[in-house]
Amino acid sequence: MNSELKYKAKKVKAVFFDIDDTLRIKDSGYMPASITAVFKSLKKQGILTGIASGRAPYGVVPEIRQLNPDFFITINGSYVIDHKGEEVLNDPIPKDIVEKYVAWCKETGIDYGFAGKDKAVVSKHTKLIDKALFPVYGVCHVDPDFYQKHNVYHMWTFEDIGDSLQLSDELRQYVRLVRWHENSSDVIKNGVSKASGLAHVLKKVHLKPQNVLFFGDGLNDIEIFDYVGLKVAMGNGHGDLKDKADFITKNVEEDGILYALEELGLIEKEVQFPQLNLDSTDGPKATIKTNHGSLSLKLFPQQAPKTVANFIALAKKGYYDGVIFHRIIKDFMIQGGDPTGTGMGGESIYGERFEDEFSEELYNLRGALSMANAGPNTNGSQFFIVQNQNFPYSVEDLERGGWPKEIAAAYAENGGTPHLDRRHTVFGQLTDQASYEVLDKIASLATDGADRPVTEVVIETIEVTDDEDR
Repeated sequence: MNSELKYKAKKVKAVFFDIDDTLRIKDSGYMPASITAVFKSLKKQGILTGIASGRAPYGVVPEIRQLNPDFFITINGSYVIDHKGEEVLNDPIPKDIVEKYVAWCKETGIDYGFAGKDKAVVSKHTKLIDKALFPVYGVCHVDPDFYQKHNVYHMWTFEDIGDSLQLSDELRQYVRLVRWHENSSDVIKNGVSKASGLAHVLKKVHLKPQNVLFFGDGLNDIEIFDYVGLKVAMGNGHGDLKDKADFITKNVEEDGILYALEELGLIEKEVQFPQLNLDSTDGPKATIKTNHGSLSLKLFPQQAPKTVANFIALAKKGYYDGVIFHRIIKDFMIQGGDPTGTGMGGESIYGERFEDEFSEELYNLRGALSMANAGPNTNGSQFFIVQNQNFPYSVEDLERGGWPKEIAAAYAENGGTPHLDRRHTVFGQLTDQASYEVLDKIASLATDGADRPVTEVVIETIEVTDDEDR
């Protein structure tokens, strides 16, 4: 992340979100569990939160309301309320403009709808209208003359014309079309947008646009993207919006909101330590079968994807079959994976040395599977398993050195080689006591002056059970 983006993030005092396909998936209603934690974390830090949506207040689903944001910018910026329901802005479309719009729809031969403050209505019921509006508002009442007695905040077209549909010259003086569905466009008063609604909020709370981060995905987010200081587009968002984004995050279902806020430093990353929670960690399993017993391991592709892919591919093609552990140092580690048996050979599946994959979630604890190397970014096929259990440091010593307290405790209790952290890629961990017994037995074998075992330790084969095999 570049310094300019970090600078913008430090100015953020409010975070606003679109709803559909940003906080939740419109068609399925799925909202990641991480969203609740995101809102709690932002509030705890004193950062204002808000919703900025094309939806009207009655279209804001309960799970979004339960997030208790500070403000709701609704109906594309024409109606704004705070978390108590008190109005910040009430800006309907003038009745004479609505009348002109209805006349144009009838002349054009298309159906229409209205968003009032308290309900949405349509000119008639059709499959096309339900396809567009049902996921947002459910089945709407039919009331083509709704505007005669109620304020209208924005309108809809319902048609199969698409982007070629154009308003009359007269109407374009007052309203504009913003396509939000293949069969519908929002019809919004000129000068009104999520951005104009946000401007009223910022005036109320005495903040500036550069203090706002906004998450969006669609074309009705264009104006607010141009207005705020920091804009994040969802991975599933419209291409035109992504072109304007400061940062493009992951999709909704991939916890894109949480990911972006962690990357921008607005939420502290929730670090997992899979080596300490093997039973609850998903990932491939590997069994290194040797002439001295078997070593069962859990691999960590999420933290070290390229390294795990390399190890699995080499194992599956029999690359390690018959290869020895050529270097054994008791109270340190056992090293193998070189077909030449010299410690000087071995190749990766990539045809060249590949880069390190250091993770703040993985460490060279006792039983860790790590890549051997000849310096930074020189990984090939060789690996080692940490055996050391005579640990000279205390938990306090390691914590002072910057190690997480959980990892410091694991080192102090079980052993390991913390001096290799950030020098060798950790990508797996022994899983059971029987494997540790085999590890210690191998480490106890007699060796010569070059740390080569007098009795050969041969890898008979490495069996891998990955996600596709289960």
